[in-house]
Amino acid sequence: MSLLQIREARVGYIFILPWIIGLLAFTVGPILFSLYTSFTEYNIAQPPKWIGLQNYITALAADMLVPKSFMNTLWYACVNVPIVTVGGLLVACALNTKIPGMRFFRTVYYIPSVLVGIGVYFLWMLLLHPTNGLVNWAVGLLGVKGPAWLSSPQWTKPAVVLMNVWGFGAQMLLYLARLQSIPEDLYEAAELDGAGGGGKFLKITIPMLSPIIFYNLTLSIIGNLQVFQEGYVLSGDGTGQPANSLLFFNLHLWRQAFYYFRMGYASALSWLLFIVIMALTAVNVLVSKHWVFYEGGGPND
Repeated sequence: MSLLQIREARVGYIFILPWIIGLLAFTVGPILFSLYTSFTEYNIAQPPKWIGLQNYITALAADMLVPKSFMNTLWYACVNVPIVTVGGLLVACALNTKIPGMRFFRTVYYIPSVLVGIGVYFLWMLLLHPTNGLVNWAVGLLGVKGPAWLSSPQWTKPAVVLMNVWGFGAQMLLYLARLQSIPEDLYEAAELDGAGGGGKFLKITIPMLSPIIFYNLTLSIIGNLQVFQEGYVLSGDGTGQPANSLLFFNLHLWRQAFYYFRMGYASALSWLLFIVIMALTAVNVLVSKHWVFYEGGGPND
């Protein structure tokens, strides 16, 4: 290695030093500290007291709210992920047509994805009001009595899914960008071979979109398993009511940390969630070898 290369490397490390310090101080450090405190009894006011695996044993065997909150989270993820993934794909295909005013419709479908935060949830609380909400009013026009979305335990999680379905604009945008890069000669060749619209969609569009589908699917699984804001805001006081139907795993974790100040136990819960997310992500990656196609070869070639 020449003297010039050593100097260039030194300058490069100096420029990235602030990022490295930030990574160690605000990411790696807290992660390692969280791992350590998950094996301790820790409430901020007193130093951590080592208790071994007791927090994990309590979470897996004694805390009845852990399976309840996990099943709430799993239900939400299993319903919301397919709807958002497929919905974004279908809307992108519809918006890929060449008709006048299509840019306007693309903008309209994308805008909801940038409207995030507490204000959106309060807006949806007004829309889902059982007597004065626009959603039940629209349902009533069809002769159906609308449910009590946010006060009936069996309707709270469908309400959360409904709130999030309208925001698949980010996924739609990725699908649309990829759709517009698919060579037209592939479709022309398929037409010469007698393929119809359905055949072209299944044999060309879906395989060409499979890397984007895999990307969106992976991020959706990770994000939906960390659902928190919806349960916190819609339950009013972060309790996950009614009947713990909105008590998602992250909300239960948050309550243990910042309501009961059981930081050690909350750290154990966070690592359990991390293990579940990593396991599902690993399964998704392994399965993708059989259905994700890349240009120039078959699945993962």
